[in-house]
This record gives sequence, structure tokens and C-alpha cells, in this order.
Amino acid sequence: MAIGEITKVSGPLVTASGLQEAKLNEICKVSEKGLIGEIIELNNGVASIQVYEETAGIGPGEPVETTGAPLSVELAPGLLSQMFDGIQRPLDTFMKQTDSDFLERGTEIDPLNKEKEWTFVPKKSEGQQVAAGDILGVVQETKAIEHRIMVPNNVTGTIKEIKAGNYTITEPICVLETDSGEFKVTMTQKWPIRTPRPYKTKMTPGEPLVTGQRVIDTFFPVAKGGSAAVPGPFGAGKTIVQHQIAKWADVDIVVYVGCGERGNEMKDVIDEFPELIDPQTGESIMQRTVLIANTSNMPVSAREASIYTGITIAEYYKDMGYSVAIMADSTSRWAEALREMSGRLQEIPGDEGYPAYLGSRIAEYYERAGKFSVLGDDEEREGSITAIGAVSPAGGDISEPVTQNTLRIVKVFWDLDASLSQKRHFPAISWTESYSLYDDQLKDYMNSVLDSNWSKMVDKAMALLQEESRLNEIVQLVGVDSLSQKDRVTMNTARSLRQDYLQQNAFDDVDTYTSRTKQYRLLRNILSLHDKMQEAIKLGAYYNEIMEGTTQLRERIARSKYISEEELDKLETIHQDIDQTIQEIVEKGGMD
Repeated sequence: MAIGEITKVSGPLVTASGLQEAKLNEICKVSEKGLIGEIIELNNGVASIQVYEETAGIGPGEPVETTGAPLSVELAPGLLSQMFDGIQRPLDTFMKQTDSDFLERGTEIDPLNKEKEWTFVPKKSEGQQVAAGDILGVVQETKAIEHRIMVPNNVTGTIKEIKAGNYTITEPICVLETDSGEFKVTMTQKWPIRTPRPYKTKMTPGEPLVTGQRVIDTFFPVAKGGSAAVPGPFGAGKTIVQHQIAKWADVDIVVYVGCGERGNEMKDVIDEFPELIDPQTGESIMQRTVLIANTSNMPVSAREASIYTGITIAEYYKDMGYSVAIMADSTSRWAEALREMSGRLQEIPGDEGYPAYLGSRIAEYYERAGKFSVLGDDEEREGSITAIGAVSPAGGDISEPVTQNTLRIVKVFWDLDASLSQKRHFPAISWTESYSLYDDQLKDYMNSVLDSNWSKMVDKAMALLQEESRLNEIVQLVGVDSLSQKDRVTMNTARSLRQDYLQQNAFDDVDTYTSRTKQYRLLRNILSLHDKMQEAIKLGAYYNEIMEGTTQLRERIARSKYISEEELDKLETIHQDIDQTIQEIVEKGGMD
């Protein structure tokens, strides 16, 4: 512990001298108010401290005291269903204890409830040898999630004592005999947020993350343990896309980081999530969700920490063997916090004033995602973290540094198109500009789970949409009458793909989520009708006859996305009616 003195205050950056014994990334108590700060630069006892609270009224001469510990999070039962700020202060508890809607400076509150008792059920017995990552026992944290109590990192020993019972998170639940003596294990672990948690091996993801959003799952899937970016201009629907994935993705745990976005967007999450029923468990989705709110009206420096707080919590549940999705909304605000602190440190700027190390910081974050074989000798456990980050480039210009550095790292790019959002086509993900580099490794999986021709259907649908773009140029020059009958069928099918398949209403109870089976049947019906219409033209039917004869059938296909998951047999009926309808049109044309 060292005590220094403030020499300069510049917004959230405080300079202090006399800290020769301090260490980089060490937490400090700044001024007599005890504001929380982190040393981000150290030179011969002069420290630059990033303060996570308002510094107004703080001046030179006031004391700075180091704590000897890095910025860390508490990991224990009680994390789920909570909402924290960027440095893991529980906002509900904060409001109750301070009787204020604002973050009062210098207030110290435990991140987790240290008085609540949890029922611990041992999975190990006395005399067993255990190592880091081994599961000692479990606690039912929520109805949906079993919290697995693990041996802390770098600890190996023999269980001397372990008992079932009710314990707080600070009471010993197990005593280990180690080489250095007895070690008492509690339910709580502390972990520095800037240090990735260890693992055995990092594996290649091979299973898709099912989001229930048709344009994503069909054309631009992300793997469990993968990474994706959602850049787009204001109003294009970045937040809604992330909300939808957080609500419906087939993961065990969701960590949602509201990093610098507007407060009303986090309010939507807070209002909606408790009311949503998780289709996997039948319980509220909040029972498997952690919210981290560091909105635009909260301390700017805490935005920088909030993403690391979120990914550390995600890693903790990944180590238990769970699949986790972490949403960051948005990394542009996080990067702006980096830029502000870099400017106050008078560092040489990179592109557009961002620090020269922006790319490496973005890479450090996304590289903590992945599919892992986690620590623990008792069993082979696998966990995954899927990182999905929204990017908010000014004016939708994706050539700016944050977007470009993000795209160098992530493997999925969901490009939000302002022209689509202006047409009220949501999700406004462009099918011409977006891409997924997981396509090849996920195709085999999807073909085996759904149908052997799934990947062929997807390729065909994309080809039709791309052909429509080419035909539209011709239509704009010489009119639709210049197209052949086959091309006009292609234009009709592409329009159906756009409006009846890719367009999805997040606020409709049925259309908000589409299972893989329903996606397959919807797409199959649209493409089957296309093939039969092309065959009819080859057999001599005219385009106008086909369109007139299939009016009701096309209306049924258009309404198919509103068929509930319990009534999917109706999609099979439509598929059977396609052959019969087209056959009647061809026979009628022959008689005429």
C-alpha cells in the first residue's frame, strides 16, 4: 500500500506523485472522498489514474491511497438477474442504500449479497484429490441455472473437509490440504478483469448459434464460440438485433453490456427481459442474464472497464461448462472512452484521434471469445463464449477506425443498411454486403441436422437475390416488360424471399422467433414454388397465367411466417399444394 498526493486533475484523469511502490493497473482511493481509480500509467512514482467517478471539486494536494489489488470482479452465486455498472457496483442495491437515482461519489457497496445463504450440494468427498477448475459442488443459483463451485486457479490439494448445508458466499464450504498448508475454499472467486481466465485448449467452433432471426441463421450464421460485429448508422436497428439475439439465442447464459449507449435503450432491456419467458426453461429470461449498464450519462472512463467486466463474468460461467453470449452495445462508445483517456495522457494519436493501440485492444477483447476445453481434471468440460459487438460509426461510414479494426478480428459481418431501415425492412441486414466466414464449417452440421440439401437451398436463395439486383438495373433502364418470363419469375421469387422470409417483425409474438425447422420449411416452400413455376413456363404456360393461378398459394406462403411453432404441419400442407396448383395451371393451359 502506498500513499501519494494529487498534482493535477483533468476530467476523469488524475495525476499523483509519491507512488514509488504502486503497480500498473492497481486500484486506488482518490481524494478524501475515496473515489475509485485505476493506475493506467506509471513513471518514477508519478501515476496517471483513470477515475471511475465524477472528479469535480477534487484538487491538488489531496491524498491518493493504493489498495495493492488490480481492478477485479467478484464471482459467486448471485450474479444472475443482477444489473451492475461498469465496475460491478450493483445498481439496485446502490439506489436503495443511497436513496438516490444517481451514483453518489465515494460510496462503497459490495457487488454481491454477502448475507444471503445458498444451499451447497457437494459433488466431491473427503480424501479426494482436486485441482484448479474441478467442481466441488453446486448451488441452484436460479431455477434455470445451476452454479458450479470450482476449485480456484493455481490451487491443488486433498479434500480434508466438505459438507452440504447453507452457506453465505464468504463462508468456507471446503477445506483442502495443500503443500503450503490448509486452504479454505469459499463460493467467491476474485478475478482481475484485464487478465483472461486460463483454459486447457481452444477449439475450432463447429456448431451454429441459433438466434431465431432468419436472415442471420440462414445466410450469415455465427458459430457458438465465434464473434460477430453489427455496424450501422443511427436508427438502423443495431440495438434491436442485439436484443433479439439476447432474448432468443440458444445459449445458457447471456451477458448484456450497455456500453455508452442511451439510457432509454437499457430501459427497454430492463423492462422487457423480466417479462420474457425463456423457451428452454419456461422461466424468466433474467434468470440466466447479467446486465451491465454504463450508459452515456454515466462516468465515461467506466465505459472502458465495462466490456472487460462483462467478458470476465462470461469466462467464469464458460469455465463451468456453459455456453455464453456476450453483447456489447456499443464498442464505438468504448473506443471513444479510450480516445478521451489517450488524449488526456497526451499520447501520439492514430487514425481520427484514436490511440495507436486501438486495434490491439479490440483484438484482446474478441480473442477472449471462443470454444474451450476448460480446466478441471475430474471431467472433460467444454464451454463457449460468443461475442457480438455493435459498432456505431458516425453517419454509417464503416471505413472509420473502430469498424475496420473490428472487421479484421471478427468472422461475421452483419451490415445494417440505412436504405433497408428507411423502407421499414427489419432486420436491416444487407444480404449483398454482409458475410460469415463460418459458412463452410457450419454447412455440414446444418445438412446433418436439418436436411442434406439445406446448404444448396441457401446458395440458391442467395443466387436469386443477387440475380434480382442485376435484373433491377435492366428494369430501371428499359422497363419490366423487357424481361423474359423466366426472369420475371425470378424477380417474383426474390421479392418473396425479401418480404416473406428475410423481413421479420421483432414485436410480433410469433414472427419474433423462428426455429430451424420452421426456417427450413419456409425457405423450401418459396424455392419449391419457384422451381415449379419455371417448369410450368418450360411446358408452355404463360407468366400471367401462372401468377393468376397461384394468387391464393402465394398469399398463403406470404402469411406462413405467422404460423406458430405448434402448427408447422400447415407448412407441409402448403408444400403439397404447390405441385397440384402448378399442375392444374399447366393442364388448363394445354386445354386452352
